[in-house]
Amino acid sequence: MSVTAVNPILPGFYPDPSICAVGEDFYIVNSTFSYFPGLPVLHSRDLAHWEQIGNVMERASQLPLKDSGHSQGLFAPTIRYHEGTFYVICTNVSHGGNYVVTAKDPAGPWSEPHYLEGADGIDPSLFFDDDGKCYYIGTHPNPEGCKYNGDYYIWIRELDLEQMKLVGETWNVWNGAMKNIVWPEGPHLYKKDGWYYIMNAEGGTGPEHAVTICRSRNLLGPYENNFCNPILTHRHLGKEYPIRYVGHGDLVETVNGEWYMVMLAVRPLEGYTTMGRETFLAKVIWENDWPVVNPGVGMLTKEVEINLPDVSLTKEDPFGSRTYAFGGMKELPPEFLTLRNPGKDMYRLTGEGLELSFGAVTLKEKKSPSYVALRQQHHSFRAQADLLTDHLTEGRRAGLALMQSNDYHLRTELCRMGEQLKAEVIFCRGGSDTTVCSVVIGSDDIPQPALSLEEVQLVLTVEGLSASLELWAPQDGQTQGAEKALLCRDLDIRDLSTEVAGGFVGCTVGLYAVADTEGREGAACFRRLSYQPL
Repeated sequence: MSVTAVNPILPGFYPDPSICAVGEDFYIVNSTFSYFPGLPVLHSRDLAHWEQIGNVMERASQLPLKDSGHSQGLFAPTIRYHEGTFYVICTNVSHGGNYVVTAKDPAGPWSEPHYLEGADGIDPSLFFDDDGKCYYIGTHPNPEGCKYNGDYYIWIRELDLEQMKLVGETWNVWNGAMKNIVWPEGPHLYKKDGWYYIMNAEGGTGPEHAVTICRSRNLLGPYENNFCNPILTHRHLGKEYPIRYVGHGDLVETVNGEWYMVMLAVRPLEGYTTMGRETFLAKVIWENDWPVVNPGVGMLTKEVEINLPDVSLTKEDPFGSRTYAFGGMKELPPEFLTLRNPGKDMYRLTGEGLELSFGAVTLKEKKSPSYVALRQQHHSFRAQADLLTDHLTEGRRAGLALMQSNDYHLRTELCRMGEQLKAEVIFCRGGSDTTVCSVVIGSDDIPQPALSLEEVQLVLTVEGLSASLELWAPQDGQTQGAEKALLCRDLDIRDLSTEVAGGFVGCTVGLYAVADTEGREGAACFRRLSYQPL
């Protein structure tokens, strides 16, 4: 029996994947930067079908993110399992540095972070040797002084798990497979057939990204280079190739003794990446005690045949169409994200729907706006937000946003002008707002339909690198036959890409509410949010 995995196995903003196997179960964690909760935990039984079962960092005490930029916060986690305990090690580049959290159940709850004194640098990983000792491996600036930007070394030090402290000497063991390489990072340490292997990323997390490997008979080296390095990259395939930025891999072995690698890559359109870095899968075999990735192909493939039974853990595709009816929920599903540390009163679920507080924090600030979002996971999709209008008053706005960062995002806002409703589409580029359109419902702009506007539907349709925005007024609560008003069509959204906006994140699409001034009480009420691939 076998199953076919389709790449990317985690579409959308799932960067820096790390994977571990426990019996027949597989778990992946990914970076989240300044989104909260942090570090999603995804579970699979066949490497093809994945379901999010929780988040590692789900309490404000675990994850301080105050004033963090969109691409700060949590970098590159690693998940490992040893003798009944799950370990995640990660870097909060904004607050505290490198830390370890533990759990008996990967779905949580996870412990408070144990910050590691003396653990400089980023991208830590853990390795458990045959004698039970645990070792920290990470990357930091060249201890003799950086000769150029990105001149880093991979280092190893023993970690005392009882005290959660680094002990003994620091060993700088590797500075990359290629001469004058930049950013040797994301190292993972493995042991197989008497060899210790360090697999790491090189070249930066952009077009020159690559996976390389070295080995030694001694954990502390010296390590020898694999003459076939890099063992995986797409940098030689040209800027028009549909999958780029390939790197930051992690290896896993199945119960059948087969090996696979997860790694990040992007799928740009016309050279622009709006979904950020996604998680892909490749087959690995071993020849001459070295790993070979996708033998006979040497690059990522659309499909990966896996010698495991087909096990879908959920009846619905977690990355397909879904509708969230908030009125029947007691808590938000784990795939929902907010920015930085949301206040306790930022949102609440009621019988009526999801209520977002009218705070004075906008999406342009490095604070905690009233924003609840999902990852964009397809090049073309439609998102629809059902909003009750009786909660809107002058000075209060609510809407739907497509967000790359504080400085680059697209907003559809609805507010009230006396007895009339006003809809605006605002494009923020480089921190500056441009009003794409502004219409008053019930005026000559949009004649008010002969029905109540107690509920409206804000609709965002993205087709590749263009977006259209509409306002729908359902009849008798039904979308079919709704009055529809086009706000804007074919808006160029290339500015919401990594190539223009920068950073390490992909776009999210979500609901938000804001007040013009402090002290505005009340909340916007959203009945539903739907996401549909096109």
